[in-house]
Amino acid sequence: MKITYENKQIEIESGSTIKEALKEEIEKSTIKDIIAARFNNSIESLNAPITEEGTIEFLNRTDKDGRIIYIRGLLFLMSKAFSEVYPNALLTVNYQVSNAMFGTVDNMKVTEEMIEKVKQRMQDIIDADLPIRKVVMTQKEAEEFYKKEETNRGRLQTYINKEKVSLYYCGNYYNYFYGTMPISTGFAKIYDLVTYRDGFLVKYPSILEPNTLQKNIDTSIKLVSAMDEYDEINKLMKINTVYRLNKKIKQVGGVKELILISEALHEKKIAEISQKIKDRKNVRMVLIAGPSSSGKTTFAKKLGTSLKINGLKPVTISVDNYFVERKDNPKDEQGNYDFECIEALDLDLFNKQLLDLLEGKEVSLPTFNFKTGKKEYKGNTLKLSDDEILVIEGIHCLNDKLTNLIPKENKFKVYISDLTVLNIDYYNRISTTDTRLIRRIVRDNNFRNYSAEHTLKMWYSVNRGEQKNIFPYQEEADCMFNSSIVYELAVLKKYALPLLNEIKNTSREYSEARRLITLLKYFEDMEDTLIPNNSLLREFIGGSIFDY
Repeated sequence: MKITYENKQIEIESGSTIKEALKEEIEKSTIKDIIAARFNNSIESLNAPITEEGTIEFLNRTDKDGRIIYIRGLLFLMSKAFSEVYPNALLTVNYQVSNAMFGTVDNMKVTEEMIEKVKQRMQDIIDADLPIRKVVMTQKEAEEFYKKEETNRGRLQTYINKEKVSLYYCGNYYNYFYGTMPISTGFAKIYDLVTYRDGFLVKYPSILEPNTLQKNIDTSIKLVSAMDEYDEINKLMKINTVYRLNKKIKQVGGVKELILISEALHEKKIAEISQKIKDRKNVRMVLIAGPSSSGKTTFAKKLGTSLKINGLKPVTISVDNYFVERKDNPKDEQGNYDFECIEALDLDLFNKQLLDLLEGKEVSLPTFNFKTGKKEYKGNTLKLSDDEILVIEGIHCLNDKLTNLIPKENKFKVYISDLTVLNIDYYNRISTTDTRLIRRIVRDNNFRNYSAEHTLKMWYSVNRGEQKNIFPYQEEADCMFNSSIVYELAVLKKYALPLLNEIKNTSREYSEARRLITLLKYFEDMEDTLIPNNSLLREFIGGSIFDY
């Protein structure tokens, strides 16, 4: 049969693995440290047999999908090393901290000596370049397997409607990780294992700098605190894994309790933020920023209501009306207009009008005409009274460049994001980025008539913009709001699955769609009829009391 690679056709033997069939191409490839392949738009292990004709390309850690596999492989190596050095250690991979994964040992104190021993064993395993093999079982075979094994590694698979159960083996060690794995342990070229707070970090390169490790992780201290708070609440509710969430959903009255507690938590945090703003006395503007699909719009409206209860009247200004004239808009490296860079905004006008407002002057507000690329003045004016406070939402709101003329004491900055702390199991975390992506797929379809394929095509560009314009400034926030809802993927599932299933393997987005489908299938279905109409989740599924 014929395989297309780099626009040339190669004759191969049917049933041979990717590694066997394309050995010469792998050796000659300019792509270094190849970790997997994309075959007919599906992400495949290098050990996957080729049984049909198609197009193939290689992946390494500089590719988005290759990077996910790289991180997954590092966590597998870490867990294997731990099991050999400290066999009784109960590990939990908690959440991502910048370009690292934060883990804890629930039944032991984490020390420098412990982590150094595990790191050395991890390096020994990498140096040995041991094979990693995938073992696939039927549900019945898996049930029999777990009757003999005193472990929960991978057991979650036996509780869901899944035809096959898979485990990855390296020597005698096995564990479950959802998704493709490297084929041997020698793949790990750049990593580190270090102590961090009461646990440890598995560090890996960023996608923007794939050959170096970030030195200072402590820059995310506020973000970690926000995640810790929700993590503790989930543990108190005994819902830190999908298995426990599913169990709660199936309980009589479980859904109602999940909704009530989640909504109460959001209301409590918003009330606390509102009180902090009031207590600061001299705050005249609230600046809200966060990545896509964090729920910024609903949060701003709910915060506005809370501010009113505290005697403050919120007045909103849209940063989108302050773009520079189109002819002055900067362009990116491809020569396209870059509307996301801060230089695309008329900062001089924006700051002048903010200062005038704070001084009690009346200003004439612009309206930006996106068709003509020019600001227009339609008679909209604004003057702030003493009990009014500006609420401004935008991607640059945490960057002091946006409001460089405004005194710091007059500003209160809020960072909002969906900081998921729910894991599939103790080793497989759910990415906060994936949760936001699923939110956006549902919202884009409900309110913008975009297909899931369209949203997925745009997502990489959206992420790059966040990496540049939002994440570097998150620690500038006066407080953080975690918009995650422990049950949200169980609700979003019924909306997202049909949209993702529309994507065929002729699409470049096919592999990402299949990955998200696999993730969503772990969740029990949860109806949304009991979710209140002022819930942040309504911004995505519809039925909100707020106007957007």
